[in-house]
Amino acid sequence: MSTAISIENVSKMYRLGQVGTGTIAHDLNRWWARFRGKDDPFARVWQVNDRTVASLPPASRSAVSDYVWALKDINLQVEQGQILGIIGRNGSGKSTLLKLLSRVTAPTTGRIRVRGRMASLLEVGTGFHPELTGRENIYLNGAILGMTRSDIRRRFDEIVEFSGCAKYIDTPVKRYSSGMYVRLAFAVAAHLEPEILIVDEVLAVGDADFQTRCIGKMEDVSRESGRTILFVSHNMASIRRLCRQSCLLVNGTLDSAGVTSDIIDRYLAAGSGAERILTFPAGQEPSKGGVRLNAVSVVDALGRCDTRLSTSDSLRVEVRYTIVNSIRSLRVSVNLSAQDGSLVLSTSDFNHQAADRMRAPGSYVSSVTIPAHFLNIGKYVVSVDIDIPLTASLVAGHDVAFYVDELTVNHLGLTHSARPAGAIHPRFDWQIDYSPMHDNDSSITRYATL
Repeated sequence: MSTAISIENVSKMYRLGQVGTGTIAHDLNRWWARFRGKDDPFARVWQVNDRTVASLPPASRSAVSDYVWALKDINLQVEQGQILGIIGRNGSGKSTLLKLLSRVTAPTTGRIRVRGRMASLLEVGTGFHPELTGRENIYLNGAILGMTRSDIRRRFDEIVEFSGCAKYIDTPVKRYSSGMYVRLAFAVAAHLEPEILIVDEVLAVGDADFQTRCIGKMEDVSRESGRTILFVSHNMASIRRLCRQSCLLVNGTLDSAGVTSDIIDRYLAAGSGAERILTFPAGQEPSKGGVRLNAVSVVDALGRCDTRLSTSDSLRVEVRYTIVNSIRSLRVSVNLSAQDGSLVLSTSDFNHQAADRMRAPGSYVSSVTIPAHFLNIGKYVVSVDIDIPLTASLVAGHDVAFYVDELTVNHLGLTHSARPAGAIHPRFDWQIDYSPMHDNDSSITRYATL
């Protein structure tokens, strides 16, 4: 399989707060440094692309350069027909990399080789002229991509149908909503047969149904016609579904590349910054209505927070809180969400028999146990709510993240290298009934019970 995109030692440097690279003196100093084989004197090695000065070492904060590496020494090969996911937190360099590939801007150092026509969706309305109608912009974009008028005319009806903008196709696109912009732009890019399609986070503007259709279209485009797709998204569910291979950018550098599930797990593990216990210092506890939240923790069956959780272990969520004044009908709820943000379960210590129970002042611990072989491999977030049902919300929105690994062979015979589908993966009782072939006895024999 041939290489569609080759990125070799690519770096991109920007000057903070300035348009351009600086003065003629700066340019001369740079030229003299290159002539002598020296590094750029205005780009310090440690000056990585981080959004906060506080993240730098203390000794370096007073010497922050006017220059920053948006990307630094990126090396990447993308094979023809591959769908590559690019993930990373905001400011990690994802959009800068795509702009370099799309030739919107040039790299400071390094070389990029691209084989084939390229279509880019980097922002809403990329390549559209606001004064032209949707119809005219379809032909304009097709011409930019090197398509003939007859080729565009042949695909025109498909483009309009996919976009859902038939009613407004002869209206200037400056009157389109952002969602309509994206619908038409993606339809043009996907149907005019570029060899390489670059899609940034613009699909997030569309509604859920359109996003699903776009993901399906990109799958079809890559599978049937062997086109290469670079897909940037903060939606890990879309990345996991669409991309077999992904890469992770951290502060403008290529942190890792490989199987998508492994890269997503690495991204989530590095980005959460959360531990399995959340404790509030004295005097800083969230409180309202005479209730103070002291701590939230996720522990194993033995009450430990310093061990790795496995799918074969039960775990317990403990909520420690203080009641200052007697309160009636208090409810402590635990909401468990998966790594893509979807809610897995919600449970509380509230029941109808104790609906009117008065809780006296004192320290409390409300805990709930999640059984073994219930959660799947991955990251989960526990969110705690303390309220009085239908009356008042007292404490809400304090999260604790934790990870479930597969440390041993589970009941499906799978290890950590193969993650079953779904947010939960409970163990159910199965039975197999067996009836021999060509047997006059019509009775069914229970072969096994699992």
